[in-house]
Amino acid sequence: MRRTTAVTADAATTATATAAPGTLALEDVSVVVEGRALVDRASLHMARGEVVGLVGPNGAGKSTLLRTVYRALRPTSGRVLLDGKDVQRMSGKSLARQLAAVLQESAADFELSVQDVVAMGRTPHKRPFDGDDADDRAIIMAALDELDAACLAQAPFTRLSGGEKQRVLIARALAQRAGTMVLDEPTNHLDLRHQLDTLRLVRRLGVTALVALHDLNLAAAFCDRICVMDGGRVVTTGSPSEVLTTELLADVYRVDAEVTEHPRTGVPHITLPRPAG
Repeated sequence: MRRTTAVTADAATTATATAAPGTLALEDVSVVVEGRALVDRASLHMARGEVVGLVGPNGAGKSTLLRTVYRALRPTSGRVLLDGKDVQRMSGKSLARQLAAVLQESAADFELSVQDVVAMGRTPHKRPFDGDDADDRAIIMAALDELDAACLAQAPFTRLSGGEKQRVLIARALAQRAGTMVLDEPTNHLDLRHQLDTLRLVRRLGVTALVALHDLNLAAAFCDRICVMDGGRVVTTGSPSEVLTTELLADVYRVDAEVTEHPRTGVPHITLPRPAG
């Protein structure tokens, strides 16, 4: 039987127009496509500066839910509130100043240099046709440096490896200087070092971050709370130690895994059984 975690009093408080900056609330969000509920009445309330990992098996609805947050999709019902404001009613520029998104895929192969791609993150802070000033250029190069990509600044984006492209797109979001970030599998294509560097950076920034992750050990190590989805629904939300149990992994992921406490960090550590044969 799937478990649901009781919502705390703070989480249950409906966001209002006076909500604290950096708060993110998903209230009974559903997305129905051709009669199928890809997301079914999903709710999640995030405090300022909180990092929440969104996890679940393939097809659970994680990416669809994230798309409603950064407004690539309009919910069939329910709403997404950023600082108490419905994102569907915000102007594109206002939303982009407050929320940055890092997606699994780039929509196009940009015929631009890496520096030009990262400079796109400064667009919400400019008037039409404004060029980059000295402050913009400093922010752009600082973002690239944070992602260990400054050496790629003049390289054509199209010639980068998958991991390099991912780091550049994260740098673009960083240059946006938004207080809230949505990241859909940000560690995809990255080697182990850059996976750790990226998630450490998210924590160090102090932003409110909703991060879809497949690696549950990374989620346990870097997230304040974990929200588990399955079949389009939120199954449970809580701290890593509350959520990542052998029972939940068997129920949601259909695996017989061992969950122990990591000897150095104290967070749950998941070990999968060795394949037979």
